[in-house]
Formats: sequence, C-alpha cells, structure tokens
Amino acid sequence: MTSHPALPNDLAPFWMPFTANRQFKAQPRLLASAEGMYYRTVDGRQLLDGTAGLWCVNAGHCRKPIVEAVQRQVATLDYAPCFQMGHPLVFEAAAKLAAMLPGDLDRVFFTNSGSEAVDTALKIALAYHHARGEAGRTRLIGRERGYHGTGFGGISVGGLPSNRKAFGSLLPGVDHLPHTHLPERNAFSRGQPAHGAELADGLERLIALHDASTIAAVIVEPLAGSTGVLVPPQGYLQRLRQICDRHGILLIFDEVITGFGRLGSGFAAEVFGVMPDIMACAKGLTNGTVPMGAVAVRQGIYDAFMKGPDSAIEFFHGYTYSGHPLAAAAAIASLDLYVAEGLFARARELAPYWEQQAHALASLPHVVDIRNFGLVCGIELAPRPDRPGSRAYDAFLRCFERGALIRVTGDIIALSPPLIIEKTEIDALFATVAEALRAVG
Repeated sequence: MTSHPALPNDLAPFWMPFTANRQFKAQPRLLASAEGMYYRTVDGRQLLDGTAGLWCVNAGHCRKPIVEAVQRQVATLDYAPCFQMGHPLVFEAAAKLAAMLPGDLDRVFFTNSGSEAVDTALKIALAYHHARGEAGRTRLIGRERGYHGTGFGGISVGGLPSNRKAFGSLLPGVDHLPHTHLPERNAFSRGQPAHGAELADGLERLIALHDASTIAAVIVEPLAGSTGVLVPPQGYLQRLRQICDRHGILLIFDEVITGFGRLGSGFAAEVFGVMPDIMACAKGLTNGTVPMGAVAVRQGIYDAFMKGPDSAIEFFHGYTYSGHPLAAAAAIASLDLYVAEGLFARARELAPYWEQQAHALASLPHVVDIRNFGLVCGIELAPRPDRPGSRAYDAFLRCFERGALIRVTGDIIALSPPLIIEKTEIDALFATVAEALRAVG
C-alpha cells in the first residue's frame, strides 16, 4: 500500500454527505489508501472492507488493470464531449456492457452516478410513452422503503422518509407500493423469504385507483440494499412483471447495488428470472474507480425514439460527463476483470458459506433478524428505546476500532464485501461483528 498522507489541517470547509458532520469532525475517521480487501487509515491501521466501499468496489481496491487503464487514458484523452460527437472508448464500453446485460437490454445511455441513472430511467419511461402516443401515462410508482438515489426523481419514487421530508412536495403524480419487510413471518430467512408475494398485488390496487392509462412505470430494487437488505419474497418480482405486462406499464429495475455480481450472477434480473424493461446500474460498473452510471433499455424502447428526420435529436437529455473517457476506460477494464477472474461465479460459490457465517450470529445480543442473499447480509438489531439507531452506530465504531469496516442504516448492519473475499476474511469479518454485538449495550 502507498504511504498515507498527513492529516488535513482544516475539516470545516467540506460539507460531508449523509454524515453527522459535527460528530464526525470531533472524532474523524480518515482513510488514506487501499489495496485488495483492505483500507488503511491515516494513522496506519488496516481495515477489512466489509462493504466494498459503498457497495461498489466489487473486484477489490486499486486493482492494477483498472488503475493502469485509467492512467493510460488520462494521458491520452482526458475529456471529450458526447453531444453530437464521441470517442471510440465510450462505444466500446457500451458494447461490452450490452454483451454482459441479460436478455435484450442492449441499448445503453451513460450517466455519472446511480442517482442520475434513476432519473434518466424515469425520463426515458415518460418520453417512451409520449413517443408512442400515450402521453397521458405520466404517473410513476415506487415502493415504501425504496432507495433510488438523491435526485428529485429518485427521492420522489423512493420511500425513505428521512430522504424526503425536508424537500417539499417533490414530483407530482407519484405513488408507492407497500414494502416487503414482514419480520413477523419471515425473520431469519435464508435467501428469499417464503411469504409476501401477494404484496405485489398492491400494484393492482394502485391501478384501480389511478387507472392503468395514467401509469408510465414501476421502479423497484430487486433486492433493496440501503434500507437494510430486504430480499424479495419468492414469486414477488414475477407477479410484478405479470401485472405490468397486463396493463402496458414499464418495469424498471434499479440494479445500482445488485448489478455486477453482488448476488452471484451478473445482475439480479438473471438471479430471480425476471426481465425488466429498463435497468439502472452504476457502482460496480467501474469498480468504484471513476463515477459512472448507465441505463439499459430493450431495443424496442430505443426504437420508439428513432422516428422523424434523421437530423432530429431524439431525446433531449444528457450530462456534460456522459461517457467520460476516464469512466469508459475504468468500465472496460472492470468488466474485463470480472470476466477474467470469474468473480460473479465466485460470489455464487461463496454464498452458502457467507450465509452460514451470517446466521451463526442469530443468538447474539440484540439481534432480531438476519437476512441474506448472495454476498449481502443485513443484521437487524433491537433499537434502544431512547436512542434508535445508536446501537448499530456503536457497533460500527467498535468494528472500525477493531479493524473492520461495516455499514449501518438505522439499527441494521449491512455487509457487502468485495467479491474477492476469502473464507478466512469472511470469518474475521463476522467475528469482529460478533465481538461488537456482545460489547454494545
């Protein structure tokens, strides 16, 4: 690992995202370098990465093929616009991603993040119906406890109250399905829970309320990550797909977290056997190296836009950094590395051992549920009556002090390591979590 830099002399100017800024700056936790499965802090301590950064470093940190691809690219072509021109690498990245995507998701629009990918997917859905002469389909359906990034579209269809309540009325014409968290029936399920497929029928009730002719799309995370790892009940996604088909509604999968091997295959759509019409992805697309997101659509959706004069712009949308050369280089190198090292299959092979070690924590203090699928795990803790969220946060601090990085949301610990993790490192990660759970009151 490279040597760590000196501590910054002023923490005040940086307004940190999703962070208790005053608490953090009173006792900062600063990462200086990373390699493989590990971070190193500015004071030289090693941290086992139990979260793949933020669900994104699927091939591990500072992997040489990705680093060298970005280094070559920045010395060759640092920036090129993709408005009315392009550069070869972005077309190669799109073709490589399209070849990896399931089914006929073979047209790719590049963004710079998962949030932008979601907002782009929503706009594509609305514009698609408009292009087909059904401009009245403007309503969007999300889900309670859904997380779709932090753009206005994403928080509108999202269902996390803390992400919404400070920002006014958001987008009009949005409704929400019920979430799928049924702890009274599904607690400590291994893999997909048995109960809850009928919750998809909530879409039929929304259709009866609003009329199908007003609904453009339904967006869900196949497996909900940021809300605390909610695994879809058996048959649930299949029912959503059937209802959407019956009423001409587009189904959007937000695979920003689940894409690129996290669940033991390239994408959750493959794992669960349900094809969306539109898919948003990001994070693992570049292994977290350079910000990049993408929206993939079925060719029929793309073709609906390709009407009128050849000289007409078909979709008035895009970003200055759409298809950025450095991001394209990182994406190509990352996708190649996933294939070369068989990392998706590796995650699938490790999943049973991961599940065994996760559920071994079931009898520990404060644990009220454990959920898992692929190389993802959610450990739900009983909240302290006076300070909800503090128990998991204290466990996070204790793990950090003892050499493991975990993620918490409310009183749920979420684990999602790089796919290169070894069984001994799985043991070490869960042993550190177990020690933390025994220690926190």
